[in-house]
Amino acid sequence: MPFKKLALIIVSHVVIAFAGFALGIYSLPLLTAPASPSNEALIKASNSATFTTHFVEDLEDSDFLHWGEGIVYISDKQIAFQGKLAPGPDYKLYLSPEFVETEDDFLRLKHLMVKVGNVDTFNHFMVPVPNTVNPQQYSSVIVWCESFGQFITSARYQ
Repeated sequence: MPFKKLALIIVSHVVIAFAGFALGIYSLPLLTAPASPSNEALIKASNSATFTTHFVEDLEDSDFLHWGEGIVYISDKQIAFQGKLAPGPDYKLYLSPEFVETEDDFLRLKHLMVKVGNVDTFNHFMVPVPNTVNPQQYSSVIVWCESFGQFITSARYQ
């Protein structure tokens, strides 16, 4: 087999393997995600919210793979989201004393933030707020991909 043909076969197989791996990372969270909260649960969360804010797509570090869009309801008991997030693995919900919209800002302020919990669904979510966390002591809510250190979205609520 000529060297050129062998090199082309190897390169094409590596490219296909990489594309398959990337597709798997992107689609696995979708396949394993639990059911999203019901509309009734979201309405109840909106009625008991102390703060309401919006995730928007056009933040500085948001892009076509890392974004969120919708309404966020924040109370002392839970943080609920009605909208859509770009799917991905290992999303965490944080509260921050300052608004951030870049990975650098997130990493700079992470020691001042509190991790509220896991985000396991991408079309709406509800995350319980631990008893030790007071959302009134923070000003912003952030979705962060812990595994890849990627900023997903954020919003200021006070």
